[in-house]
Amino acid sequence: MVYIDTWDEFVDRSVQLFRADPESTRYVMKYRHCDGKLVLKVTDNKECLKFKTDQAQEAKKMEKLNNIFFTLMARGPDVDLSEVTGKEQMETQPVKKGRGRKQ
Repeated sequence: MVYIDTWDEFVDRSVQLFRADPESTRYVMKYRHCDGKLVLKVTDNKECLKFKTDQAQEAKKMEKLNNIFFTLMARGPDVDLSEVTGKEQMETQPVKKGRGRKQ
């Protein structure tokens, strides 16, 4: 069992673990209200990665990790995760003109 200190490293190693063996990889969330601690665990029965936090802001990051795993499970382990993680620049929408005076 390995506790990972940084969030980004936990996400990267978790995705690598899932892509290596998607059939046997599991993702578990555990929240203890009395302690206010959230523990995330990803395992494939050979390697176990854990991340522990007591920060409320980590909940949004956990939601992004859920979306990453849902995408990997639905589309397959070879899918490009840039659209889920938002690391690529999003296409800019054309600016709409308001109902002002015509020029």
